[in-house]
Amino acid sequence: MAMKKLLIASLLFSSSVTANEFVVEDIRFEGLQRVSLGAALLSMPVRVGDNIGEGDVSGIIKSLFATGNFENVRVFRDGEDLLVKVIERPTIASISFSGNKAIEDEQLSENLAASGLRIGESLDRTTLSNIEKGLEDFYYSVGKYNALVSAVITPLPRNRADVKFVFTEGVSAKIQQINFIGNTVFSDEELKASFKLRSDVPWWNFLADEKYQKQALAGDLENLRSFYLNRGYLKFRVESAQVSISPDKKGVYITMNLDEGLPYSVSGVNFRGGKSSDDFAALTTIEDGEVYNGEKVTALEDAIKRQLGEQGYAYPQVATIPEFNDENQTVALNVSIEPGKRVYVRNIRFSGNQITRDEVLRREMRQMEGSWLNAKSVETSKERLNRLGYFETVDVRTTRVPGTEDQVDVEYNVKEANSGNVNFGVGYGTESGISFQAGLQQDNFAGSGNRFGINAMINDYQKNLTLEYRDPYWTLDGISLGGKVFFNEFEASDANIVDYTDKSYGTSLTWGFPFDELNYFDFSLGYTHRQIENLGGYYQIEKFLDSQEGNTTENGLEVDDFDWSISWSRNNLNRGFFPTAGNYQRASFRMTVPGSDVQFYKAQYDVRNYMPLTESHSFSLLLRGRLGYGNGYGSNGENDYLMPFYENFYAGGFSTLRGFRSNTAGPKAVYDQGAGNNPALVGSNDSVGGNATALASAELIFPTPFVSAEVRNSIRTSVFVDAASVWDTEYDLNDARVISGQEYIYDYSDPTNYRASYGAALQWRSPMGPLVFSLSKPIKKYEGDDEEFFTFTIGRTF
Repeated sequence: MAMKKLLIASLLFSSSVTANEFVVEDIRFEGLQRVSLGAALLSMPVRVGDNIGEGDVSGIIKSLFATGNFENVRVFRDGEDLLVKVIERPTIASISFSGNKAIEDEQLSENLAASGLRIGESLDRTTLSNIEKGLEDFYYSVGKYNALVSAVITPLPRNRADVKFVFTEGVSAKIQQINFIGNTVFSDEELKASFKLRSDVPWWNFLADEKYQKQALAGDLENLRSFYLNRGYLKFRVESAQVSISPDKKGVYITMNLDEGLPYSVSGVNFRGGKSSDDFAALTTIEDGEVYNGEKVTALEDAIKRQLGEQGYAYPQVATIPEFNDENQTVALNVSIEPGKRVYVRNIRFSGNQITRDEVLRREMRQMEGSWLNAKSVETSKERLNRLGYFETVDVRTTRVPGTEDQVDVEYNVKEANSGNVNFGVGYGTESGISFQAGLQQDNFAGSGNRFGINAMINDYQKNLTLEYRDPYWTLDGISLGGKVFFNEFEASDANIVDYTDKSYGTSLTWGFPFDELNYFDFSLGYTHRQIENLGGYYQIEKFLDSQEGNTTENGLEVDDFDWSISWSRNNLNRGFFPTAGNYQRASFRMTVPGSDVQFYKAQYDVRNYMPLTESHSFSLLLRGRLGYGNGYGSNGENDYLMPFYENFYAGGFSTLRGFRSNTAGPKAVYDQGAGNNPALVGSNDSVGGNATALASAELIFPTPFVSAEVRNSIRTSVFVDAASVWDTEYDLNDARVISGQEYIYDYSDPTNYRASYGAALQWRSPMGPLVFSLSKPIKKYEGDDEEFFTFTIGRTF
């Protein structure tokens, strides 16, 4: 106002009779540069021909200042003309920042734009001053009391100006002392244990913080209140919380005055509202006579809301009103329940699915259109979409239908991921050199949700062609149907296994049956023809061949097997890709049909369990395990059938035991060069596997450093420990005479001969499919096991 008074006082009339009014014949401006004459005239409350006097000058000046375009306005009378001399505000040519570390440039630019400070706009010094103060207030809230923010304005030609914000952030004030006054029941140390802010942070407690923050103190005060409420002190109050700053503004002293009150016991729980109390009595875990516990009361309220939400009451109001009896220190809990109106779903919509068809998403829905809104069904539908593995993220929201009180729309927004992958792998080991494999698979073929795979693999040890197709919704009830046709040539010696060649082809047909939301059963029938040649004469295979006299050929073995299998899987993972919570279990049993050339069975159980270690799931612990066993059944004359060597379990490689070359960790071939009852054994480093296995792994998943939030859902880093054991229950040469290769021979029937390794892994969901990099090193190994320090795999993740 002081400036405006000064401007009004500067009004000059060239006529000596200043008090007389006059008729304006013309209005002229001086000083206009950026603002056009027409715009300036439109903003004035006076027009040519108006009769004005000194009282109208104030209105002219106010109107011109209100446009925000001028720093100075002066009005003169020049004869019968009105002369307005103005100085325009400069135009902002650039905005820059210096010294800011706590706030990113992007955040500052967004906040300045919201306050009206943008490049190309006129410079308002009042707005600039308010921004300076607001930024300093932010620094004070995070404990930086020495922080200064100043805006430096540099004039440029053509009435322009550069604006530069110079930050002097200083250091955050550290908490020197936290004091409690009035606490007699609980000690200072007990109360401080619930605080995030600490004055004495031990070196090992990296989650604690000795820097003062206003928001953190507010959270700690709420934690303090919860601490007392959970122990029955309903009338606890924080009477005051004083924060004192040291003279150098680098230290903070916090003092809290407490009124603890007395503990109360619960005398009863009563339900009041529009529904019967019998509907909620089963949800109550609070017993009469027990000490009041705030957590239990909150849990009861949440359980009531959850139950009402499953019955279509989307917006219930639940509040617990305590009724005190101070004579005997008891409290009656009156739970007020207002369910509100039952809400129905009008439409379910999907967005973000550019490839995946709507019907693929809609068939996973457990919330139906036209029925009442069930919060559990909405969340279950989201989980099912996540488990498909087609999407990086799935978000859901409900919006009220305009003009109604009992209808909502449910919208699922998905971000599609690459559901196809190129199975490509490269590995390098200290003894193995480089290995390579490739293939192609599409889990969401043409957006239909069906799996289609053409897996053509050629590498040093295998030639494979597989065609497979699976329709997960062959029927509307969720029964799936799939089939596979394959041809395979396998050279075992190049796969780090004892030498033999296996040419096979076959087919299989699989039906899937859902049991409930989590459990699924598969039943399969298959046929396989094998032609195996170049069989070595080692001890383990000789025992198997004793029962295969009718199937041996001049060059090896030829068999036809018909088999059936059944499997059960339970999927409770929170996401199909990169899960952070839940578990996945799968048990399978496969058996050849009696009368097949090789009669055997094989069973396997796998489990993965993700346990989040933080509320945000940024840290998670993955525990993996596998148990497998197989053997023959029946006999061929005097010789019992055994599990065929080509079905053996192996350890080593990405999917079983990292740090070891694929298939090399386990029993080795033993050759008998003796005669009759006088064995003479020769050990070797040729892997033969075994008919039993046990694997275990622990993996700590943590946030990937130096990665932006946009790609955080696509990258995962972890450290791990793997352990595995493979053994042969039919091995019985423990007391035989060994003439060479003693270092390779041990009791292969002992399951305690395990291997172990440790390392780190990085997984990335790239546009060409999942990529996994791992560095690992064995902890425990045996002679003949090959190490593999680095692996790089495309197409599979954990």
